[in-house]
Amino acid sequence: DHAARGGGGGRGGGLAFAVLGLLAGAAGAWFWTQRAQAATVKIAVVTAVTGAGATPGAVLNASGYVTARRRATVSSKVTGKVLEVFVEEGQAVRKGQVLARLDDSQVRAALAVARAQLTTARGAAAEDQARLREAERQFKRLSQLVDEKVVGRAEVETAQATVESLTARIALATQQVEVALSQVAALEVDLADMVVRAPFDGVAISKDAQPGEMISPVSAGGGFTRTGIGTIVDMSSLEIEVDVSESYINRVRPDQPVEAVLDAYPDWRIPGHVITTVPTADRQKATVKVRIGFEKLDPRILPDMGVKVSFLNERQAAASDTPTAPRLLVPKSAVRTDGSQSIVFVVRDDRVERRAV
Repeated sequence: DHAARGGGGGRGGGLAFAVLGLLAGAAGAWFWTQRAQAATVKIAVVTAVTGAGATPGAVLNASGYVTARRRATVSSKVTGKVLEVFVEEGQAVRKGQVLARLDDSQVRAALAVARAQLTTARGAAAEDQARLREAERQFKRLSQLVDEKVVGRAEVETAQATVESLTARIALATQQVEVALSQVAALEVDLADMVVRAPFDGVAISKDAQPGEMISPVSAGGGFTRTGIGTIVDMSSLEIEVDVSESYINRVRPDQPVEAVLDAYPDWRIPGHVITTVPTADRQKATVKVRIGFEKLDPRILPDMGVKVSFLNERQAAASDTPTAPRLLVPKSAVRTDGSQSIVFVVRDDRVERRAV
């Protein structure tokens, strides 16, 4: 019995060791399988950026838009029907150039009547002048004859009254001529207002009216009346407007050098300078508007283009197209924080390496 119990114990121990061996083998297989399987990671690409993002000596960066200080939607002074439009989008115009003509038939008719009235008033005044000269000669002759007692005093007084009456009529006719002249001048101005001209040199960026449409200097008639012929922009007045946070406005000063980069031309650095800081703040955005001028304008610069601006410590002597060392940028989501240190993991030969940045 003792031997049998001893033999049974040996067989039980061997079975336990076998089970442990199988478990260890399964665990090792699972470990090596998991180790051989690579972890799935999301790779962020590092990009090299040149331009305003890599400008040396920058104390502040901001973004904004190209604007024109002189920009006008040209309209007529009076309400009228458009007959002809002589401007197209993108066309260069000169100051005083005719942009459109309105229907002036009624004004021309009224002007013809006023000119006829002026002619009549001048004719009446001329007739009265001739009668006055004749009355003055008659009065002079009768004055001589009364001294010789050939005619009576009553005839002389009648001749004198005639002279005075004609003098008053001539004064009235002169005033009527002046009134007619004023009417003609006013209608000539109205006739000139039927022609819409460019107020300054520039480029037409829009054409807002077509022949046959009504136009008015004020909004009237709902959607059937235009309020402008087109919009003219003075390309020599282009500048940049950016919004700077109130917290950093102390870094901006007048005439401070800046470098601008248009969103459309990211490798083109454009030198400029601060014109002024608009002396008011936006309460909603907590920003202050800053006006920036270009050192030299270029046809590639267009109104309403997006632009990024770097405010510099000192004026850069290098040309705007001088290449600068690129700056390496990574997405913010690729940066991890370990205590007080920022780290990234760099992929190298299918492995990752921890780097502090």
